[in-house]
Amino acid sequence: MNVRIDIFEKPIERIKKACELMGLAADFERKLPALETHLEALVADGETSEERLAVSGMAFVKQA
Repeated sequence: MNVRIDIFEKPIERIKKACELMGLAADFERKLPALETHLEALVADGETSEERLAVSGMAFVKQA
């Protein structure tokens, strides 16, 4: 039995929803590859909190 656990799924959905609400949907789509790399780096450094990943990811999208 294989079960795939994707720690990025919820944070990315939260970031996408926030971007849509703020009118940044185009920015989100354009920055998604860099956002995924940013989140992967955070997880590699030991971050596992979905909330912290979402907040950091949103800050990344707004800055980049």
